[in-house]
Amino acid sequence: MHEPDPVRTGPASQQGMRRANLALVLGTIAGGPRSRAEVAAATGLTRAAVSSLAERLIAAGLVVEEGPATPSGKVGRPGTALGLNPAGPGGLGAEIGVRHLGACVVDLRGEVRAWRRREVSNDGREPAAVMADLAELLGRAVAESGLRPAGLTLAVPGLVGGSGAVLQRAANLDWQDVPLAAALRPALRAAGGGLAELPIEADNEANLGGLAERWLGEGPEDFLYISAEAGVGAAIVVGGRLLRGAGGFAGEFGHVPVHPDGPRCACGAHGCLEQYAGEAAALRAAGLTGARGDWVELLADRAGAGDGAALAALAGAGAALGTAAAGAVNLLDPARVVLGGGYARLAPWLLPAMRAELVARVAVRPWSEERLTVSRLGRRGPLLGAAVRVVRAIVADPGPLG
Repeated sequence: MHEPDPVRTGPASQQGMRRANLALVLGTIAGGPRSRAEVAAATGLTRAAVSSLAERLIAAGLVVEEGPATPSGKVGRPGTALGLNPAGPGGLGAEIGVRHLGACVVDLRGEVRAWRRREVSNDGREPAAVMADLAELLGRAVAESGLRPAGLTLAVPGLVGGSGAVLQRAANLDWQDVPLAAALRPALRAAGGGLAELPIEADNEANLGGLAERWLGEGPEDFLYISAEAGVGAAIVVGGRLLRGAGGFAGEFGHVPVHPDGPRCACGAHGCLEQYAGEAAALRAAGLTGARGDWVELLADRAGAGDGAALAALAGAGAALGTAAAGAVNLLDPARVVLGGGYARLAPWLLPAMRAELVARVAVRPWSEERLTVSRLGRRGPLLGAAVRVVRAIVADPGPLG
């Protein structure tokens, strides 16, 4: 797991300083097991202070002693290595997709301890019914993991308000102004297991996929992450942090116009990328309108078998993606463009046309084809990002627990 964001420094009370130092020590240990002496050297704290803080973290169940530290070449016996506690509090992630629900539990190290996915059509369903199914799935994942979650993050396919409290619009679910935490808590309470009392946050699925790419994948400091399930989304990462925009709605990549006179989109505009590279558009171009099941796997199977219509549909989607990505590259100058979500699975058939468009349209500055890559996290990215965000928050501020 990557190290958490640095703790803010500045004048603080004694209690505030201790809380900041707890985060400093835990963040250092999160980078890999280290002895108390190594933590002291890395942080600038005294060995006595590190020992005191480490004991608090051990008592809180966040840190464990793992045995002798790796010899450093110094004279004397090696110290005891401190590492994140794999049996400590975990991160619980949930995902509401148009065609599925997901639940994931990770430990403090970011390692998956339980993974559940259920295929179900959620478009047009009432939020209460979806939340009931999700609560049951979450309960099973937590029971399987054997960990105590410290919080829950929910990944959703739509616009989430800046506070993470309200799903303002999810066109592909046909949901609007849904108070996510308030809608989920009664279902969690009915399911039992104590999950209803957890802190609950929510974010757009593409944002969480982009963050997972940064934390667990190979994302550099600056990159554009493009993903798709039913719709098309993106995450813009600048300086290692998510760029959210003034209202928190940055990344609506599916509504970038690629052909201004093109077909009308569900958002009301014309010629949006989603009309050429989203689920409905790709299936329509492949002659599979109305097909049931996982559209990504369906197209991948058809294209892999050499089906001409599927190959042409994906080439067209790749060209549209390349056109939109070229505009973003010219505007933002990211180090990399990363295909994630369903696009990661379809990458073999999307990449040639995408590369061609990028090369043709990014002409005012150097562009290398190697800067267009595919996420190794694939479709797991958003749910992994949701769960890992919880444990990263603990590492960044263990004060409430330590």
